[in-house]
Amino acid sequence: MITKEDLAQAQEAFKALQGRLAGVIVGQGRVVEIALWAILARGHVLLEGVPGLGKTLLVRALARALGLSFSRIQFTPDLMPADIVGTNVFSGDGFRFLPGPVFAHVVLADEVNRATPKTQSALLEAMQEGQATIGTETHPLPNPFTVLATQNPIEMEGTYPLPEAQVDRFLFKAEVGFPDERELVEIVRRNTEGEGIALPDPLLSEEGVRRAQAVVAEYPVPRPLMEYAAALVLATHPGSPTAPEAVRRYVQYGASPRGSLALVWGAKARAFLAGRYHVAVEDIQAVLRPALVHRIIPNFRADADGVSAAELVEEAGKAVRAP
Repeated sequence: MITKEDLAQAQEAFKALQGRLAGVIVGQGRVVEIALWAILARGHVLLEGVPGLGKTLLVRALARALGLSFSRIQFTPDLMPADIVGTNVFSGDGFRFLPGPVFAHVVLADEVNRATPKTQSALLEAMQEGQATIGTETHPLPNPFTVLATQNPIEMEGTYPLPEAQVDRFLFKAEVGFPDERELVEIVRRNTEGEGIALPDPLLSEEGVRRAQAVVAEYPVPRPLMEYAAALVLATHPGSPTAPEAVRRYVQYGASPRGSLALVWGAKARAFLAGRYHVAVEDIQAVLRPALVHRIIPNFRADADGVSAAELVEEAGKAVRAP
């Protein structure tokens, strides 16, 4: 049972964490927040943005501030599953397991769409099951365990885009935007003056993160809010009677049931980070886009008319009355 004292301590620690990360990462507060939602909800994040926006620094700083181990996997077409999960190697006293880079608390899967489907599936299995199987032995992954995978949206040549069913395994999708002029100047200043950017000192630990996850899991969600989350997902399906005209015209497939889970888990984590003891309607509304944007599959007509999945998510949100 989580006490109010446990709740207050966990919220204070994460509030300090957000402030510390703001001193390292420039202009990506929204992305940091989504990443924290995923960690608190024991989920994973798909990061999409052009190269050079600081995604690697963001993930490394996040892991360091949380007191968690970090590994980075650069996906390439010749990367094999064993390069990720590890392999059995022979030593003097027989075979022993040599763990791969996936055995870390926070894993950055850089340019995940550059690897072949076979290698992608090894990572996705680890994400889903929390374990890796090598030969006949199954090895549990660290706890907590979160994958933040990046995709480059502008370079598709020589890539293997994740199948829609696999993208659905990511709890949230965060769109990493380009900095404005003020932010760009600050990035240049921090990287060219003195000794450059220093990673933050750890503010939490493995046990502290697990305790915060337990706190978030116990957040109560009233049934009307669960029904609201379900209605939002149903509104993304073109065959649903509650779907708006834009969804019926431009959507091929709507969000899966995992979309409802993402909405509720994200709402819990957002309420926690806001210092509240309950989940509100605005929490579900705030996580709507990162929870559903990668779960909607627009049809060819949407591509022809320039209608994005994000716009369709917004239309679905407008069509559902909040409780």
